Amino acid sequence: MTNTPPSSANLRGAVDLSSLVRPPAPPAGAPAAPAAVPSLVVDGTDANFTGILDLSQTVPVVVELYVGAPSATLTRVVTEYGGRFVLATVDAAANPQLQQAFHATAAPTVAAVIGGRPIALYEGELPEADVRQVLEQLATLAAQNGVTGTVSPDAPGAVPAETEELPLPPHHQEAYDAIAAGDYDTAIAEYTTAIAQDPRDRLAVAGLAQVSLRARLGSATAADIRSAAAAAPGELAAQLAVADLDVSGGHLEDAFARLLDLFPTLDAGGKDAVRTRLLDYFEIAGVDDTRVVAARRRLTTLLY
Repeated sequence: MTNTPPSSANLRGAVDLSSLVRPPAPPAGAPAAPAAVPSLVVDGTDANFTGILDLSQTVPVVVELYVGAPSATLTRVVTEYGGRFVLATVDAAANPQLQQAFHATAAPTVAAVIGGRPIALYEGELPEADVRQVLEQLATLAAQNGVTGTVSPDAPGAVPAETEELPLPPHHQEAYDAIAAGDYDTAIAEYTTAIAQDPRDRLAVAGLAQVSLRARLGSATAADIRSAAAAAPGELAAQLAVADLDVSGGHLEDAFARLLDLFPTLDAGGKDAVRTRLLDYFEIAGVDDTRVVAARRRLTTLLY
């Protein structure tokens, strides 16, 4: 990310994290009533971010990871949109999981979540006009993804009404609890069991691919991963690691291109490893994603 407002092309959606913890929301029918939230600006934390993912199914959520204090400009501009966006301000130092998840290496780091999908926006302070440009592009992207709701702040001190959630299947719930505790090995085991019991469980397949990616990334920093890949452009392990990093940040095209460009240079074992990893990425992004369709077509060409 840079401090230049992104174009519409690089605002396209990233990995859908919402399916990792619960089934996706049902298809929208009639327009929903505005969601009620205590404020258009909420504090985001490691503990409550699942609720923010849920809210992003209704309205685009702008996420600012700050050090010291949130951006007054961003707060004012989001508020002036009158409920078309919610701003989640995150104290980066106090919320290391979110800092790592959004690859926040500068302050502020500004991202968004639409329908559970994280989207990188920019780093550093921007002039007000540029912030408005970013938000207009974000609104367009949200509309393209069917996230067209608004929010209506409650009265001061009001607490949002609780919404009933459908229970998760047992192994999915165990996986969700393990993910919340940072226990990715247990989550992997639970999703694997769910798939063994029902090979058609697509949510479990996608969940397994996503939590496996998280486990592989571990505690390594983005800078270390990218440095290792740059130093060894032909080393498969290093290129797989940086492809994981790209997918976790929503840069699917970069990950696909990196591995597909490398594919013809590999031996049979290496090609099998890349093919397996790409199939995981396809599950994470969704088989109907146009980027997946293009990458699958290219992979088929290389295989045959």
